[in-house]
Amino acid sequence: MNSSPALILASGSPRRRELLQQLAVTFRVAPADIDEIIADGETPGDFVRRMALEKALAGFTAGGSTTAALGSDTIVLMKGRILGKPVSRPDAVAMLQSLSGQVHHVYSAVAIALDPGRVLETLNVTEVTFSDMPADWIEQYCQGEEPMDKAGAYAVQGGAGQFIRCINGSYSGVMGLPLYETAVLLRQAGLLI
Repeated sequence: MNSSPALILASGSPRRRELLQQLAVTFRVAPADIDEIIADGETPGDFVRRMALEKALAGFTAGGSTTAALGSDTIVLMKGRILGKPVSRPDAVAMLQSLSGQVHHVYSAVAIALDPGRVLETLNVTEVTFSDMPADWIEQYCQGEEPMDKAGAYAVQGGAGQFIRCINGSYSGVMGLPLYETAVLLRQAGLLI
């Protein structure tokens, strides 16, 4: 039996690792180190897709260019503004204050590099509605580590979940890896039954 992984996950995210494990595909983790800077005139969708693509290609290279690699990226879009990972606790507080009582969109892109000239990719956009979050709760939440490495400064599966009134789209996409779309790509790549 071949024990080598079918896929490289080009991400250090424990959430993406947990989600990918649900698909029962063998993989190893090789986080991609890329510059995550939006280009002038780049739309949110184009940006998140480019990030997923660059991560997948970096993972493919890290795997010796012999193993398919999956890259993914997630951003929060609030009234035309991209909310990435907060750079500080005050930044996290400001993000959550802007999301409180509002509707926003979570963009999650997935790319699978089979070789440099053959990459499969997709984009999921999910609408999330927050109820009002008390200011003291936001301050307390942002004292912990949970919001600090999440786009939009919250984890849907964590403490902020109690204030989410509605999700129209993919719950796993809001977590960071839309499972349905990922499974479709893996099947197209011949890596999943």
